[in-house]
Amino acid sequence: MPDPYPFEPNRFHSAAAHYLAGRPPYPPSLIRRVAEAVPVRDRHRVLDLGCGPGQLAIGFAYFAREVVGLDPEPNMLAAATEATRGLTPNVSFRQGSSYDLSPELGCFRLVTMGRSFHWMDRAETLRRLDPLIDDRGAVALFHGNHADVPENAWVQQWRTIVDRYATRDGVRARIRSSEGWLRHEAVLLASPFCRLETVSIIESRAITADSLIDRVLSMSSTSRSRIGARADQMVLELRELLPHIAPLGTLREVLEWRALIARRG
Repeated sequence: MPDPYPFEPNRFHSAAAHYLAGRPPYPPSLIRRVAEAVPVRDRHRVLDLGCGPGQLAIGFAYFAREVVGLDPEPNMLAAATEATRGLTPNVSFRQGSSYDLSPELGCFRLVTMGRSFHWMDRAETLRRLDPLIDDRGAVALFHGNHADVPENAWVQQWRTIVDRYATRDGVRARIRSSEGWLRHEAVLLASPFCRLETVSIIESRAITADSLIDRVLSMSSTSRSRIGARADQMVLELRELLPHIAPLGTLREVLEWRALIARRG
């Protein structure tokens, strides 16, 4: 099965406003471990491809000389620019996507992608990245999943509601299909970046019930720009669930964070 098409540059148009409030941040300890493993030093440059509101770009700014964030959605870039204001002067953001990768961007030690690689033509993206990454450089894919532990018992109820409203998103259905969709590892193994290593940590964190509402609205499959007026009904259903899973207004989630580092073979 081919990667998702066509390219939708405004897929996260309305989701951007909810991203930072709803999405769990990448753990600094995981970012540090990747920076040490590659390694990234203060003479190197990092490209955060599909940077969203800049969470990874900000994290790697403390290790690199320069970080460039690239994203097609202006609202995401606005959020990223605001998040870095007065904090990380060595980070800059540009509008663009994997289809805009070119030598004009310069050379990088590391290219990071957080929850974005699956929206791309993955094989073509890796082909375009090959001449942009230095000989000792790497690609790192970041992702987080709920661990199968009792603290996450509430997740299934939450997902049942969310999945019902996301069913009309054909791209999401293809990505989640058990037939034909190649895992990222398979795509990387067939690319120049075929030497793979996984770094992972498990994190237990407290979250507010309200942040779960922002989280679902930050997802492109259930954003207001995609499902329209149905978003209000979805939010209503989730708010009816919240007193049962978070009676005190907060709950815990345990996330297994993973960075897949891919170097040249």
